[in-house]
Amino acid sequence: MKNANSAKMLLVLTGFAIVVGAILALAYQGFYPRIEANRIAEERRAIFSVLEKAKDYKTIEYTRDGGEVVKIFEGMDAGGNTVGYAFLTSGPGFSATIKIMVGINLDRRKLTGMKVVEHLETPGLGTKIEGDKFTVQFKGLAFEPKIEYLKGKKPEKSNQIQTITGATISSVAIVKAMNRRMKIVLEILEGGGS
Repeated sequence: MKNANSAKMLLVLTGFAIVVGAILALAYQGFYPRIEANRIAEERRAIFSVLEKAKDYKTIEYTRDGGEVVKIFEGMDAGGNTVGYAFLTSGPGFSATIKIMVGINLDRRKLTGMKVVEHLETPGLGTKIEGDKFTVQFKGLAFEPKIEYLKGKKPEKSNQIQTITGATISSVAIVKAMNRRMKIVLEILEGGGS
């Protein structure tokens, strides 16, 4: 009797799981176009945020050895002249992955800005990575030899930023993600991408 009840309960639970799974799959399929449109709109806002002089942009896609596709956004002014490049990068933060948009000016060898696009960092501490006090440090920041971070003291060089007290892991994650992706982006833009 116990085995019959267990088998019946297992069948009911399996059936319920299949129905719920199908409903979720259909809901996702129905909402996917809206989700994708919102993602593209957020990406567009981030590009123009880090490339303030850009009026339009085009996407450059580069496939590296191993199949990784790297997207770089070339920002252009009203006359079609390149004003800078933007790219997405991400890295592990304190709570989850932090996704950021980075803008660069190749001629000046400086960042034009940084915007946090997505994160799940700790409210009140980690969320300070979105604040002006932190993000303004990246505008005009030299990216060579590489971006460096300092804990608890003011930057002394043109390629240094100060981490956020209480959110050092989040701050460092952003710098490491930038440096890692910057190397690849520069190789691509300067003709040596592999």
